Amino acid sequence: MSAADATATRTELLIATIATMLDGLGHIAVGASSPIPGAAALVAAARGSGKPRVTVLGSRLRNDFTDGGRELFDCAAQGRIDAFFLGGGQIDGHANVNLVGLGNYPDVTVRFAGTYGSAYLYFLIPRVILFREEHTRRVLVDKVDFVSAPGTSAGNIYRPGGPHALVTGRCVFNWDKAENCFALASLHPGESLQSIRDNTGFAYREPAGVGETLPPDAQTLALIRGEVGVQIAEVYPKFASAILGIAAATA
Repeated sequence: MSAADATATRTELLIATIATMLDGLGHIAVGASSPIPGAAALVAAARGSGKPRVTVLGSRLRNDFTDGGRELFDCAAQGRIDAFFLGGGQIDGHANVNLVGLGNYPDVTVRFAGTYGSAYLYFLIPRVILFREEHTRRVLVDKVDFVSAPGTSAGNIYRPGGPHALVTGRCVFNWDKAENCFALASLHPGESLQSIRDNTGFAYREPAGVGETLPPDAQTLALIRGEVGVQIAEVYPKFASAILGIAAATA
């Protein structure tokens, strides 16, 4: 490991980890409140000399849409988006996502941001990466209180889209499509098999020989701390300044 690798922050590790899942794709769309996935998409584009194409909602420089979310939905329906990101107040072991709230709907005790188009995109985009930095039993639950977007569907349902992986602040889970469950893929530095078990509320496969998440190489770190940081600052200036060290004036 180089000196640059050793100094990578947890956020930089997450960006680099997601970026490796995007290399070589044609078009990545990034929704609202997604600075880490957005930065990862931009890293993939920078490493691929502009491919994949990246569309970041809310950006003036990385968004060719003229009709907002509706055009995003049209592109997804036409098969012109290869990857997207979803989070949630709760995520369960069937890759279901809850973006509505906690409790028995409609009498929720905590209200989340809302479902807005998540189920539609989950059904249509082939590589949906679930991302939630907090990895606790209150977030990764056995069963979500409300299914905003289902992770799986019956065999007679047309569904080209679905989960590809779940990236958290502690580890990476890959989605096992054959078994309809998550499989532990790697542990972030400082985590152990036991710490993942202790903080995960759903059952998952734990293959033998699970290793540590690979750190970003020097080139990727330079991109995150340089041109990608400047690009993501256009949409997320506070994130770029506080987390990546990119001064607001630079953006």
